[in-house]
Amino acid sequence: MKALEIPGPQRAAGTLRVEGNKNAALPMVAAALLTEEPVLLHGVPQILDVRNMLEIARQLGVQATWTDRESVLLQAGSLRSSSPPQALCHALRTSLLFAGPLAVRTGEAHLPHPGGDVIGRRRIDPHLYGLERLGLQCHAGDGAYHFTKRPQAFAAAPLFLDEASVTATEHIMMTAALAPGVTTIRNAACEPHVTQLAQLLNAMGADIQGVETNLLRIRGVERLHGAEFTINADHVNAASYLALAAATGGEVELTGNLLPHDFWSTKRVFQRLGANLRLEPGRITLKQDSPLQVRPDLDNSMPTIADGPWPQFPSDMMSCLIVAASQARGSVLFFEKMFESRLYFVDRLISMGANAVICDPHRVVVSGPARLHAAELLSPDIRAGMALVIAACCAHGTSLIRNADMIDRGYAHLADSLRALNLQLKEIEL
Repeated sequence: MKALEIPGPQRAAGTLRVEGNKNAALPMVAAALLTEEPVLLHGVPQILDVRNMLEIARQLGVQATWTDRESVLLQAGSLRSSSPPQALCHALRTSLLFAGPLAVRTGEAHLPHPGGDVIGRRRIDPHLYGLERLGLQCHAGDGAYHFTKRPQAFAAAPLFLDEASVTATEHIMMTAALAPGVTTIRNAACEPHVTQLAQLLNAMGADIQGVETNLLRIRGVERLHGAEFTINADHVNAASYLALAAATGGEVELTGNLLPHDFWSTKRVFQRLGANLRLEPGRITLKQDSPLQVRPDLDNSMPTIADGPWPQFPSDMMSCLIVAASQARGSVLFFEKMFESRLYFVDRLISMGANAVICDPHRVVVSGPARLHAAELLSPDIRAGMALVIAACCAHGTSLIRNADMIDRGYAHLADSLRALNLQLKEIEL
Protein backbone atom coordinates (compact mmCIF):
# COMPACT_ATOMS: atom_id res chain seq x y z
CA MET A 1 0.00 0.00 0.00
CA LYS A 2 1.30 3.42 -0.95
CA ALA A 3 0.96 6.62 1.08
CA LEU A 4 1.60 10.27 0.28
CA GLU A 5 3.34 12.56 2.76
CA ILE A 6 2.43 16.16 1.98
CA PRO A 7 3.66 19.21 3.90
CA GLY A 8 1.55 22.35 3.96
CA PRO A 9 0.47 24.90 3.31
CA GLN A 10 1.72 25.01 -0.28
CA ARG A 11 0.76 27.00 -3.36
CA ALA A 12 0.21 25.26 -6.69
CA ALA A 13 1.88 27.02 -9.62
CA GLY A 14 2.95 25.79 -13.03
CA THR A 15 1.89 24.18 -16.29
CA LEU A 16 0.50 20.68 -16.58
CA ARG A 17 -0.60 18.55 -19.52
CA VAL A 18 -3.86 16.75 -18.71
CA GLU A 19 -4.02 13.05 -19.56
CA GLY A 20 -6.74 11.40 -21.64
CA ASN A 21 -10.19 10.70 -20.23
CA LYS A 22 -10.14 7.39 -18.34
CA ASN A 23 -13.92 7.08 -18.56
CA ALA A 24 -13.61 7.18 -22.34
CA ALA A 25 -10.63 4.82 -22.53
CA LEU A 26 -12.18 2.05 -20.40
CA PRO A 27 -15.28 1.34 -22.55
CA MET A 28 -13.18 1.70 -25.71
CA VAL A 29 -11.12 -1.31 -24.61
CA ALA A 30 -14.35 -3.32 -24.44
CA ALA A 31 -15.52 -1.90 -27.79
CA ALA A 32 -12.38 -3.27 -29.47
CA LEU A 33 -13.85 -6.78 -29.00
CA LEU A 34 -16.53 -5.96 -31.58
CA THR A 35 -14.09 -6.32 -34.49
CA GLU A 36 -11.31 -8.67 -35.48
CA GLU A 37 -9.32 -5.77 -36.93
CA PRO A 38 -6.81 -3.53 -35.07
CA VAL A 39 -8.06 -0.58 -33.01
CA LEU A 40 -5.39 2.02 -32.19
CA LEU A 41 -6.18 4.39 -29.33
CA HIS A 42 -4.17 7.52 -28.55
CA GLY A 43 -4.36 9.56 -25.36
CA VAL A 44 -4.82 6.50 -23.13
CA PRO A 45 -3.91 7.32 -19.51
CA GLN A 46 -1.48 4.98 -17.76
CA ILE A 47 -3.57 4.39 -14.65
CA LEU A 48 -4.44 1.30 -12.66
CA ASP A 49 -8.01 1.00 -13.96
CA VAL A 50 -6.81 1.08 -17.58
CA ARG A 51 -4.11 -1.50 -16.87
CA ASN A 52 -6.68 -3.77 -15.26
CA MET A 53 -9.11 -3.32 -18.17
CA LEU A 54 -6.35 -4.17 -20.64
CA GLU A 55 -5.37 -7.24 -18.64
CA ILE A 56 -8.97 -8.48 -18.70
CA ALA A 57 -8.95 -8.04 -22.49
CA ARG A 58 -5.70 -10.01 -22.73
CA GLN A 59 -7.16 -12.83 -20.63
CA LEU A 60 -10.03 -13.01 -23.13
CA GLY A 61 -7.60 -13.36 -26.03
CA VAL A 62 -7.16 -9.74 -27.15
CA GLN A 63 -3.69 -8.62 -28.19
CA ALA A 64 -3.14 -5.37 -26.27
CA THR A 65 0.15 -3.54 -26.68
CA TRP A 66 1.38 -0.13 -25.61
CA THR A 67 2.99 1.38 -28.71
CA ASP A 68 4.17 4.45 -26.84
CA ARG A 69 3.52 6.26 -23.54
CA GLU A 70 -0.13 7.06 -24.36
CA SER A 71 -1.12 4.76 -27.25
CA VAL A 72 -2.53 1.24 -27.15
CA LEU A 73 -3.04 -1.16 -30.06
CA LEU A 74 -5.87 -3.66 -29.57
CA GLN A 75 -6.76 -6.59 -31.80
CA ALA A 76 -9.41 -9.15 -30.92
CA GLY A 77 -8.71 -11.47 -33.84
CA SER A 78 -9.59 -14.58 -31.89
CA LEU A 79 -11.24 -14.68 -28.47
CA ARG A 80 -10.36 -17.71 -26.38
CA SER A 81 -12.62 -17.15 -23.38
CA SER A 82 -16.00 -15.71 -22.49
CA SER A 83 -15.28 -15.62 -18.74
CA PRO A 84 -13.05 -12.78 -17.49
CA PRO A 85 -11.05 -13.44 -14.30
CA GLN A 86 -12.94 -12.72 -11.10
CA ALA A 87 -10.19 -10.78 -9.29
CA LEU A 88 -9.76 -8.29 -12.11
CA CYS A 89 -13.52 -7.83 -12.56
CA HIS A 90 -13.87 -7.08 -8.86
CA ALA A 91 -11.25 -4.33 -9.24
CA LEU A 92 -13.30 -2.03 -11.47
CA ARG A 93 -16.89 -1.36 -12.40
CA THR A 94 -16.40 -1.10 -16.16
CA SER A 95 -15.51 -4.81 -16.34
CA LEU A 96 -19.25 -5.34 -16.90
CA LEU A 97 -18.91 -3.62 -20.29
CA PHE A 98 -17.28 -6.74 -21.73
CA ALA A 99 -20.60 -8.61 -21.46
CA GLY A 100 -22.33 -7.26 -24.56
CA PRO A 101 -19.33 -7.38 -26.93
CA LEU A 102 -18.38 -10.86 -25.68
CA ALA A 103 -21.88 -12.23 -26.14
CA VAL A 104 -22.14 -10.71 -29.62
CA ARG A 105 -18.80 -12.23 -30.68
CA THR A 106 -18.86 -15.61 -28.91
CA GLY A 107 -22.54 -16.17 -28.15
CA GLU A 108 -22.13 -15.98 -24.39
CA ALA A 109 -20.47 -14.10 -21.54
CA HIS A 110 -20.00 -14.84 -17.86
CA LEU A 111 -19.10 -11.77 -15.81
CA PRO A 112 -18.34 -11.76 -12.06
CA HIS A 113 -19.97 -8.94 -10.15
CA PRO A 114 -18.10 -5.70 -10.97
CA GLY A 115 -16.23 -3.64 -8.38
CA GLY A 116 -15.31 0.05 -8.34
CA ASP A 117 -15.57 2.97 -5.96
CA VAL A 118 -17.86 2.61 -2.95
CA ILE A 119 -19.79 5.85 -3.34
CA GLY A 120 -23.31 4.48 -3.05
CA ARG A 121 -25.63 2.11 -4.83
CA ARG A 122 -24.80 1.72 -8.52
CA ARG A 123 -27.55 -0.20 -10.29
CA ILE A 124 -26.92 -2.54 -13.17
CA ASP A 125 -30.65 -2.90 -13.94
CA PRO A 126 -30.44 -0.51 -16.93
CA HIS A 127 -27.69 -2.73 -18.40
CA LEU A 128 -29.80 -5.87 -18.07
CA TYR A 129 -32.91 -4.13 -19.39
CA GLY A 130 -31.13 -2.91 -22.51
CA LEU A 131 -29.27 -6.13 -23.29
CA GLU A 132 -32.37 -8.26 -22.81
CA ARG A 133 -34.38 -6.00 -25.11
CA LEU A 134 -31.69 -6.49 -27.76
CA GLY A 135 -31.99 -10.28 -27.51
CA LEU A 136 -29.41 -11.29 -24.93
CA GLN A 137 -30.74 -13.62 -22.26
CA CYS A 138 -29.45 -12.55 -18.83
CA HIS A 139 -29.56 -14.22 -15.45
CA ALA A 140 -27.63 -13.95 -12.20
CA GLY A 141 -26.23 -16.76 -10.11
CA ASP A 142 -23.10 -18.01 -8.36
CA GLY A 143 -21.81 -14.46 -7.87
CA ALA A 144 -21.84 -13.72 -11.60
CA TYR A 145 -24.02 -12.51 -14.44
CA HIS A 146 -24.56 -14.87 -17.36
CA PHE A 147 -25.46 -13.64 -20.84
CA THR A 148 -26.48 -15.76 -23.82
CA LYS A 149 -27.06 -14.45 -27.33
CA ARG A 150 -30.28 -15.68 -28.90
CA PRO A 151 -29.47 -15.47 -32.64
CA GLN A 152 -33.06 -15.35 -33.82
CA ALA A 153 -33.97 -12.71 -31.24
CA PHE A 154 -30.86 -10.51 -31.54
CA ALA A 155 -32.28 -7.33 -33.05
CA ALA A 156 -32.79 -3.61 -32.52
CA ALA A 157 -35.37 -2.32 -30.05
CA PRO A 158 -36.83 0.96 -28.76
CA LEU A 159 -35.44 1.66 -25.26
CA PHE A 160 -36.13 4.12 -22.47
CA LEU A 161 -33.62 4.21 -19.61
CA ASP A 162 -35.13 4.89 -16.20
CA GLU A 163 -31.92 6.76 -15.35
CA ALA A 164 -29.38 8.41 -17.63
CA SER A 165 -26.72 5.84 -16.76
CA VAL A 166 -23.37 6.44 -18.41
CA THR A 167 -22.14 2.85 -18.41
CA ALA A 168 -25.55 1.44 -19.40
CA THR A 169 -25.75 3.86 -22.34
CA GLU A 170 -22.25 2.84 -23.41
CA HIS A 171 -22.99 -0.86 -23.00
CA ILE A 172 -26.23 -0.77 -24.97
CA MET A 173 -24.71 1.45 -27.65
CA MET A 174 -21.84 -0.99 -28.26
CA THR A 175 -24.15 -3.99 -28.41
CA ALA A 176 -26.75 -2.28 -30.60
CA ALA A 177 -24.09 -1.28 -33.14
CA LEU A 178 -24.31 -4.84 -34.55
CA ALA A 179 -28.01 -5.55 -33.86
CA PRO A 180 -30.13 -5.62 -37.06
CA GLY A 181 -32.56 -2.70 -37.32
CA VAL A 182 -32.66 0.71 -35.62
CA THR A 183 -32.30 0.93 -31.84
CA THR A 184 -33.45 4.11 -30.13
CA ILE A 185 -32.24 4.99 -26.64
CA ARG A 186 -34.26 7.69 -24.91
CA ASN A 187 -32.92 9.34 -21.75
CA ALA A 188 -29.43 8.31 -22.84
CA ALA A 189 -26.41 9.72 -21.04
CA CYS A 190 -24.47 12.25 -23.11
CA GLU A 191 -21.31 12.91 -21.07
CA PRO A 192 -18.16 13.70 -23.07
CA HIS A 193 -16.86 10.15 -22.64
CA VAL A 194 -20.14 8.71 -23.96
CA THR A 195 -19.82 11.00 -26.97
CA GLN A 196 -16.22 9.89 -27.51
CA LEU A 197 -17.22 6.21 -27.46
CA ALA A 198 -19.94 6.89 -30.05
CA GLN A 199 -17.39 8.68 -32.23
CA LEU A 200 -15.01 5.72 -32.00
CA LEU A 201 -17.79 3.28 -32.91
CA ASN A 202 -18.73 5.44 -35.90
CA ALA A 203 -15.07 5.47 -36.94
CA MET A 204 -15.27 1.65 -36.80
CA GLY A 205 -18.22 1.67 -39.19
CA ALA A 206 -21.18 1.97 -36.81
CA ASP A 207 -24.15 4.22 -37.62
CA ILE A 208 -24.98 6.20 -34.48
CA GLN A 209 -27.04 9.40 -34.75
CA GLY A 210 -27.86 11.92 -32.02
CA VAL A 211 -24.37 12.02 -30.52
CA GLU A 212 -24.17 14.58 -27.65
CA THR A 213 -27.95 14.34 -27.10
CA ASN A 214 -30.27 12.28 -24.88
CA LEU A 215 -31.83 10.52 -27.89
CA LEU A 216 -29.60 8.07 -29.73
CA ARG A 217 -30.53 6.24 -32.93
CA ILE A 218 -28.31 3.28 -33.73
CA ARG A 219 -28.71 1.51 -37.06
CA GLY A 220 -27.12 -1.91 -36.73
CA VAL A 221 -24.49 -2.86 -39.28
CA GLU A 222 -23.25 -6.30 -40.34
CA ARG A 223 -19.68 -5.80 -39.16
CA LEU A 224 -17.31 -3.26 -37.68
CA HIS A 225 -13.74 -2.65 -38.80
CA GLY A 226 -10.59 -1.28 -37.22
CA ALA A 227 -9.98 2.38 -36.52
CA GLU A 228 -7.54 4.90 -35.09
CA PHE A 229 -8.85 7.36 -32.50
CA THR A 230 -7.54 10.05 -30.14
CA ILE A 231 -9.16 10.45 -26.71
CA ASN A 232 -9.84 13.93 -25.37
CA ALA A 233 -8.32 15.17 -22.12
CA ASP A 234 -10.02 14.18 -18.88
CA HIS A 235 -12.29 17.10 -17.93
CA VAL A 236 -12.75 15.78 -14.38
CA ASN A 237 -9.01 15.53 -13.76
CA ALA A 238 -8.56 19.01 -15.21
CA ALA A 239 -11.16 20.36 -12.77
CA SER A 240 -9.32 18.65 -9.90
CA TYR A 241 -6.11 20.54 -10.65
CA LEU A 242 -8.05 23.77 -11.11
CA ALA A 243 -9.65 23.24 -7.69
CA LEU A 244 -6.16 22.68 -6.28
CA ALA A 245 -5.02 26.01 -7.71
CA ALA A 246 -8.10 27.84 -6.43
CA ALA A 247 -7.87 26.36 -2.91
CA THR A 248 -4.15 27.15 -2.52
CA GLY A 249 -4.31 30.61 -4.09
CA GLY A 250 -2.23 29.35 -6.97
CA GLU A 251 -1.77 29.83 -10.68
CA VAL A 252 -2.13 26.88 -13.04
CA GLU A 253 -2.12 26.46 -16.80
CA LEU A 254 -3.53 23.22 -18.17
CA THR A 255 -2.82 22.00 -21.68
CA GLY A 256 -3.80 18.97 -23.72
CA ASN A 257 -6.69 17.87 -25.89
CA LEU A 258 -9.09 20.12 -23.96
CA LEU A 259 -12.47 21.27 -25.33
CA PRO A 260 -13.84 24.54 -23.85
CA HIS A 261 -17.49 23.43 -24.00
CA ASP A 262 -16.70 20.52 -21.66
CA PHE A 263 -16.05 23.13 -18.94
CA TRP A 264 -19.01 25.50 -19.26
CA SER A 265 -20.85 24.14 -16.20
CA THR A 266 -17.53 23.86 -14.33
CA LYS A 267 -16.72 27.50 -14.99
CA ARG A 268 -20.07 28.58 -13.54
CA VAL A 269 -19.39 26.66 -10.32
CA PHE A 270 -15.86 28.04 -9.97
CA GLN A 271 -17.23 31.55 -10.47
CA ARG A 272 -19.66 30.90 -7.61
CA LEU A 273 -16.62 30.45 -5.34
CA GLY A 274 -14.88 33.56 -6.70
CA ALA A 275 -12.47 31.76 -9.05
CA ASN A 276 -12.34 32.52 -12.76
CA LEU A 277 -11.27 30.15 -15.50
CA ARG A 278 -10.06 31.21 -18.90
CA LEU A 279 -11.10 28.66 -21.51
CA GLU A 280 -9.38 28.25 -24.86
CA PRO A 281 -9.07 25.26 -27.20
CA GLY A 282 -6.28 23.13 -25.76
CA ARG A 283 -5.63 25.48 -22.84
CA ILE A 284 -7.27 26.43 -19.51
CA THR A 285 -5.81 28.84 -16.98
CA LEU A 286 -6.72 29.82 -13.44
CA LYS A 287 -4.89 32.56 -11.58
CA GLN A 288 -6.18 33.13 -8.05
CA ASP A 289 -4.93 36.63 -7.27
CA SER A 290 -7.51 37.35 -4.55
CA PRO A 291 -9.00 35.18 -1.77
CA LEU A 292 -11.93 32.98 -2.70
CA GLN A 293 -15.31 34.55 -1.91
CA VAL A 294 -18.64 32.73 -2.18
CA ARG A 295 -21.09 34.70 -4.29
CA PRO A 296 -24.53 34.54 -2.63
CA ASP A 297 -27.80 34.42 -4.54
CA LEU A 298 -29.44 37.69 -5.54
CA ASP A 299 -31.45 37.92 -2.30
CA ASN A 300 -28.22 37.32 -0.33
CA SER A 301 -29.27 33.77 0.56
CA MET A 302 -26.89 30.81 0.68
CA PRO A 303 -26.19 29.44 -2.81
CA THR A 304 -26.42 25.77 -3.76
CA ILE A 305 -23.96 23.82 -5.88
CA ALA A 306 -25.68 20.70 -7.17
CA ASP A 307 -24.61 17.96 -9.54
CA GLY A 308 -26.65 16.09 -12.13
CA PRO A 309 -26.55 14.25 -15.45
CA TRP A 310 -24.57 15.98 -18.19
CA PRO A 311 -24.47 18.84 -19.07
CA GLN A 312 -25.02 19.65 -15.39
CA PHE A 313 -22.09 19.82 -12.99
CA PRO A 314 -20.50 16.32 -12.79
CA SER A 315 -20.71 14.35 -9.56
CA ASP A 316 -17.04 13.38 -9.89
CA MET A 317 -16.04 17.04 -9.44
CA MET A 318 -17.93 17.56 -6.18
CA SER A 319 -15.30 16.32 -3.71
CA CYS A 320 -12.50 18.63 -4.87
CA LEU A 321 -14.82 21.65 -5.06
CA ILE A 322 -15.95 21.03 -1.47
CA VAL A 323 -12.33 21.38 -0.34
CA ALA A 324 -11.95 24.57 -2.37
CA ALA A 325 -15.12 25.92 -0.74
CA SER A 326 -13.59 25.33 2.70
CA GLN A 327 -11.03 28.00 1.77
CA ALA A 328 -13.60 30.53 0.51
CA ARG A 329 -15.19 33.26 2.60
CA GLY A 330 -18.90 32.58 2.96
CA SER A 331 -21.21 29.58 3.08
CA VAL A 332 -22.45 27.27 0.35
CA LEU A 333 -24.67 24.20 0.27
CA PHE A 334 -23.43 21.24 -1.77
CA PHE A 335 -26.22 18.97 -2.97
CA GLU A 336 -24.96 15.57 -4.17
CA LYS A 337 -27.92 14.09 -6.04
CA MET A 338 -26.24 11.14 -7.71
CA PHE A 339 -24.60 8.96 -5.00
CA GLU A 340 -25.56 8.63 -1.34
CA SER A 341 -22.02 7.88 -0.11
CA ARG A 342 -20.07 10.50 -2.03
CA LEU A 343 -20.05 12.97 0.88
CA TYR A 344 -18.84 10.59 3.57
CA PHE A 345 -15.27 11.83 3.11
CA VAL A 346 -16.33 15.23 4.53
CA ASP A 347 -15.88 13.71 8.00
CA ARG A 348 -12.15 13.64 7.26
CA LEU A 349 -12.20 17.32 6.30
CA ILE A 350 -13.97 18.15 9.54
CA SER A 351 -11.25 16.30 11.46
CA MET A 352 -8.75 18.64 9.74
CA GLY A 353 -10.63 21.72 10.95
CA ALA A 354 -13.06 22.37 8.12
CA ASN A 355 -16.24 24.18 9.12
CA ALA A 356 -18.79 21.85 7.53
CA VAL A 357 -22.15 20.44 8.55
CA ILE A 358 -23.33 17.18 6.99
CA CYS A 359 -27.09 17.63 6.76
CA ASP A 360 -27.81 14.16 5.36
CA PRO A 361 -26.11 11.72 2.96
CA HIS A 362 -26.73 14.07 0.04
CA ARG A 363 -26.15 17.57 1.45
CA VAL A 364 -23.37 19.39 3.25
CA VAL A 365 -22.99 23.06 4.18
CA VAL A 366 -19.44 24.39 4.00
CA SER A 367 -18.42 27.72 5.58
CA GLY A 368 -15.02 29.30 5.30
CA PRO A 369 -12.31 30.16 5.18
CA ALA A 370 -11.12 27.46 7.56
CA ARG A 371 -7.59 26.98 8.88
CA LEU A 372 -6.94 23.32 8.18
CA HIS A 373 -4.39 21.34 10.15
CA ALA A 374 -2.45 18.26 9.12
CA ALA A 375 -3.84 14.79 9.73
CA GLU A 376 -3.35 11.14 8.91
CA LEU A 377 -6.03 10.23 6.39
CA LEU A 378 -7.30 7.23 4.42
CA SER A 379 -8.33 7.70 0.79
CA PRO A 380 -11.82 6.14 0.42
CA ASP A 381 -12.22 6.50 -3.36
CA ILE A 382 -10.55 8.13 -6.37
CA ARG A 383 -12.12 11.59 -6.21
CA ALA A 384 -12.25 11.86 -2.43
CA GLY A 385 -8.60 10.82 -2.38
CA MET A 386 -7.69 13.69 -4.71
CA ALA A 387 -9.76 16.03 -2.56
CA LEU A 388 -7.73 14.99 0.49
CA VAL A 389 -4.53 15.76 -1.45
CA ILE A 390 -5.86 19.29 -2.00
CA ALA A 391 -6.78 19.57 1.68
CA ALA A 392 -3.27 18.45 2.68
CA CYS A 393 -1.76 21.17 0.48
CA CYS A 394 -3.90 23.75 2.30
CA ALA A 395 -3.28 22.38 5.81
CA HIS A 396 -0.66 23.52 8.31
CA GLY A 397 1.78 20.70 9.02
CA THR A 398 2.55 17.44 7.28
CA SER A 399 -0.33 15.14 6.35
CA LEU A 400 -0.14 11.45 5.53
CA ILE A 401 -2.64 10.06 3.03
CA ARG A 402 -2.86 6.29 3.17
CA ASN A 403 -4.34 4.04 0.49
CA ALA A 404 -3.01 6.44 -2.15
CA ASP A 405 -3.05 3.57 -4.66
CA MET A 406 -6.77 4.30 -4.87
CA ILE A 407 -6.04 7.74 -6.34
CA ASP A 408 -3.74 6.15 -8.93
CA ARG A 409 -6.81 4.44 -10.38
CA GLY A 410 -7.87 7.79 -11.82
CA TYR A 411 -4.83 10.07 -12.02
CA ALA A 412 -1.83 9.14 -14.16
CA HIS A 413 1.57 9.88 -12.60
CA LEU A 414 -0.06 11.85 -9.77
CA ALA A 415 3.14 12.55 -7.83
CA ASP A 416 4.92 13.82 -10.96
CA SER A 417 1.93 16.01 -11.82
CA LEU A 418 1.90 17.56 -8.36
CA ARG A 419 5.65 18.20 -8.53
CA ALA A 420 5.13 19.86 -11.93
CA LEU A 421 2.89 22.31 -10.07
CA ASN A 422 5.74 23.13 -7.66
CA LEU A 423 4.32 21.04 -4.81
CA GLN A 424 6.44 19.00 -2.42
CA LEU A 425 5.51 15.47 -1.42
CA LYS A 426 6.95 12.05 -0.67
CA GLU A 427 5.70 8.67 -1.81
CA ILE A 428 6.00 6.04 0.92
CA GLU A 429 5.48 2.28 0.64
CA LEU A 430 3.76 0.95 3.75
